[in-house]
Amino acid sequence: MVENVKDIALVLGRIITILPLLLVITIFMGKRAIGELPIFDFLIIITLGAIVGADIADPSINHIPSAAAILAIGLLQRLVARWKISNRKAGRLITFEPTVVVQNGTFLVKNIKKIRYSIDNILQMLREKDVFDVKEVETAVIEANGALSVLKKPEKNAVTAEDIGINKHSLVAFPVIIEGEIYSSVLSHLNVDEVWLRTKLAEEDIDDISNIFFVSITKQLDIHISLKDETITVPPIKH
Repeated sequence: MVENVKDIALVLGRIITILPLLLVITIFMGKRAIGELPIFDFLIIITLGAIVGADIADPSINHIPSAAAILAIGLLQRLVARWKISNRKAGRLITFEPTVVVQNGTFLVKNIKKIRYSIDNILQMLREKDVFDVKEVETAVIEANGALSVLKKPEKNAVTAEDIGINKHSLVAFPVIIEGEIYSSVLSHLNVDEVWLRTKLAEEDIDDISNIFFVSITKQLDIHISLKDETITVPPIKH
């Protein structure tokens, strides 16, 4: 019983001492380490968490080496961050390159699959950027930290309807085909059917739905199509 009380007191003491140290080291590492989490910083955070967790949970672990490890890891992260800034080529070795996933309103299927994202991931990230119709996008890029950057087409960056006091229709586009699968419930919501959809596709010389990666329709029944095998010229976006 007495031994258990001692262990609990030791753990509480470690929490009181180790968390302020971790806070100081995190502030020392800088905003970038917690705001963007590139791959190296992600590994640093995981390692720090493992050390702190083990130190707090296991009273038999020597406290001083754990504190020294935290200080050393924080210093290593700071040195690597400086090294990446001074040597961009070397910095690319420990991070990801940006990947273009949409160009001129068309999904780049190979790039999306290469980075192991799903179309649902991309659509969600576009919505988070207030883009509800992929036709509005000139270029969309998955950055090294996994975030999505979106450049809208010039005509979509004009003065808003609210600014000039006019009413406009909703620009939300509803997915009706994703990777060859037709969403009949969405078609019903838009008061159209599969026959209407196939007619529209035939007008674009598309007969095989299995070749379609994505199709969306607005409430005004404007249709947008991305094929699986489209060849798109991608701008050379680098770090």
